[in-house]
Amino acid sequence: MFNYEEEDLLPLSGIQHFAYCPRQWALIHVEGQWLENASTAQGRIVHHRVDDPYFTETRGSVKTERAIPLISRQLGLFGVADLLEIHEREDGNKTTYSLVEYKRGKPKPDDRDEVQLCAQAICLEEMRNTDIEDGYIFYDMIKNRHRVDFSVILRERVRELALAMHSYYEQALTPVAVKSRKCKNCSMANICLPKLGKLGSKADSYIAGLIRDIETNI
Repeated sequence: MFNYEEEDLLPLSGIQHFAYCPRQWALIHVEGQWLENASTAQGRIVHHRVDDPYFTETRGSVKTERAIPLISRQLGLFGVADLLEIHEREDGNKTTYSLVEYKRGKPKPDDRDEVQLCAQAICLEEMRNTDIEDGYIFYDMIKNRHRVDFSVILRERVRELALAMHSYYEQALTPVAVKSRKCKNCSMANICLPKLGKLGSKADSYIAGLIRDIETNI
């Protein structure tokens, strides 16, 4: 089990990018590049509506807080949760927590949203010495909550992704482009140039040949 130092922590929000496409994540978090499209702009607006760290509200036995700072030394991640519901039990039983993440659109065909929410839960568990069984993703398009079970499989997926992120980051590596259908809606497509990914090995061979010729003639 790792225990990362503060200077080694990576943004938790990046795990969603990495789950979707490791190259997209590396372009943003390793190379520091970013382009926005309509989807990312809409997502930013949705998060802005709930991004109020001073907001608290209590209804009955449920207290709601927004913009919750998160950190996990085990995952080596830090970030902010959109909304936290704290369920106080009048019968003296253990306080329970529910995380809610706000997303534009509707549920995705992959697990990128689920791993981000689960990573948030692991952070909160570590910070508050508690166990969190599930959480919710609120999708702005359908105006409905999608329940996420923090299963053993999902937790292991989060740990594997976090470990891979740190490996790429420490080596300052950006994975090669692999063209797929998801590239069409990616805001980084003009930087990534996925169509050139197929030519990567040929270009590498060509450059290597030039270097050999230069070294031979020195």
